Amino acid sequence: MKQKIALLLIAPLLFSACEDVFFTEGASTDPSVVFEAAWAELRDGYSFFDVKQINWDSVYEVYQPQIRTDLTEEELFNVIADMIFTLRDGHVNLIAPFNVSRNWTWYLDFEQNFNREVVERSYWQGQEKLTGPFIHLEIVPEIAYIRYESFARGWSTAQLHYLLTLYQDTKGIIFDVRDNTGGSIENTFSLARQFADQERLAYQYRYKSGPGAQDFTDWRDYSISPADTAVYTQPVVILTNRSCYSACNAWVTIMDAFPHVTLMGDTTG
Repeated sequence: MKQKIALLLIAPLLFSACEDVFFTEGASTDPSVVFEAAWAELRDGYSFFDVKQINWDSVYEVYQPQIRTDLTEEELFNVIADMIFTLRDGHVNLIAPFNVSRNWTWYLDFEQNFNREVVERSYWQGQEKLTGPFIHLEIVPEIAYIRYESFARGWSTAQLHYLLTLYQDTKGIIFDVRDNTGGSIENTFSLARQFADQERLAYQYRYKSGPGAQDFTDWRDYSISPADTAVYTQPVVILTNRSCYSACNAWVTIMDAFPHVTLMGDTTG
């Protein structure tokens, strides 16, 4: 039986977009109808056309002529996936039972600048502690090293309190989030509060509010305040690379607002 196709788009917000276009059962199988629906969903819901200087009408003129009534499902998928690829956005994906489109050029086109085995063998040397999702040790006297590999992994209040209390008297922390591709945005806020010296403006954001190209809410401020306990305000160096993405990228942005924090490494993804 021919697979029917439908579309679902999760509306983005300007600070952190996350969109999926799904091929599922329940709608037209006509390639032209499906293509038009996919293009229109992104026209109305995507936030970053102006930021990326993308003319979505011009993109339409490139890909619409490739649509024919005799396209197979996979051929149709490939045309729409190629169109989405022009957004250069790892958060926007086309999903079908037989494939998932993706744009990973945000890190594949760059040096990795991280080798976990080298770090483990040359720096941790079996002396690291594991507290919840955190790998840590005093890597040289009075300098702590903490590695956090995924913002998808949470922690208990006791674990975070133990971690930061343990290194409260050090002269500084090296915080390694290389190859951390994100996870829970709530974890970014929670962890950032542990390093806030005072309430500071972290970033500004706005939401896509309608189908028009300029349909956005007003800009809003997001400020971050210190946690109640175990706040660390000695110097912090955050190690980054191109595979810092999504929630990790948000955390790095927030942390950059603090004067005792220095970012070191490659541009995040």
